Amino acid sequence: MNRRDSAHNEGPSAFAQAAELQLRSVSKRYPGQQEFAIEELSLTVPAGDVCVLVGPSGSGKTTTMRLINRMIPLTSGDILLGGRSVLAREPRQLRRDIGYVIQQVGLFPHQTVGQNIATVPRLLGWQKGRIAARVEELLELVGLDASAMRDRYPAQLSGGQRQRVGVARALAADPPLMLMDEPFGAIDPINRARLQDEFVRLQEKVRKTVVFVTHDIDEAIKMGDRIAILREGGVLAQYDAPAAILSHPADEFVSRFVGADRALKRLALARVADLDLVAPNGLVGQRNAQRVSATTSARDALSLLLVSGGEPLLVVDGEGRAEGLLTIDVLEQLLSSEAAEARSR
Repeated sequence: MNRRDSAHNEGPSAFAQAAELQLRSVSKRYPGQQEFAIEELSLTVPAGDVCVLVGPSGSGKTTTMRLINRMIPLTSGDILLGGRSVLAREPRQLRRDIGYVIQQVGLFPHQTVGQNIATVPRLLGWQKGRIAARVEELLELVGLDASAMRDRYPAQLSGGQRQRVGVARALAADPPLMLMDEPFGAIDPINRARLQDEFVRLQEKVRKTVVFVTHDIDEAIKMGDRIAILREGGVLAQYDAPAAILSHPADEFVSRFVGADRALKRLALARVADLDLVAPNGLVGQRNAQRVSATTSARDALSLLLVSGGEPLLVVDGEGRAEGLLTIDVLEQLLSSEAAEARSR
């Protein structure tokens, strides 16, 4: 899918499926303000990666997004998408190369689900048949029944359904970059976790470059290939993979921000299939053991172990075949090794 079509004017086909994003010494100071909203921010998001911007209120997370799609002008510095400065592009054309998902979704209430998803393809002059096929493809991709949902209006959808439609609309013209501004922040905890899981699954298929804003460090750890932690005033405190930040916070500010339970947070990055499981001994005596998928996070598995009173969990693969037993001792060994590694560094 990393194809490169010949460009027509400045449409989305001018890029591959995903494009590298570079922020070079980006600064923003609003008129009449002495303090910077963003100051000398430099980072690179490789094509196909999810970069999560996280930090306290006033750290410039949303401002950074608005600079990327030129909703507000830079004070200094440059931003490159696919190696080309966004300043060299006409803003409206640039925004058609960027999918945008916000917390309140922003669907047009007077348009059907299908019409909402088709917004950018219509602007780009796609033929009706191509638009219809794309709408159906995307509804299925985000887990919605196209025949049941296509002709509904946003008011007829649940919050989780509206958010899925918002993601489908952002993907409609196959943009190389997606900006997601606290997209799941207004969703209840159960549906929020489900939407997070579905987006992770979706990203494995579409592999877009994504800049994702959240105030929740747990969400950042779950969603991000890389995390940029910003201080107040838009100063970058640390930019690295989640595991590296949890193991080796750059300073006291980062350490406090990720929390004292960062060892437990690291468990969210490990899957039980990656652990040294106990041999199930032919499953004798384990027939009634609670089963968990091999893709379950070690942190979720720990919760299940605590609820079950420490009874071992039977880890199974996608076909239901036993891979081993997970015990409290296995997780204790993992945490001990993590602690020893942190002390050695």
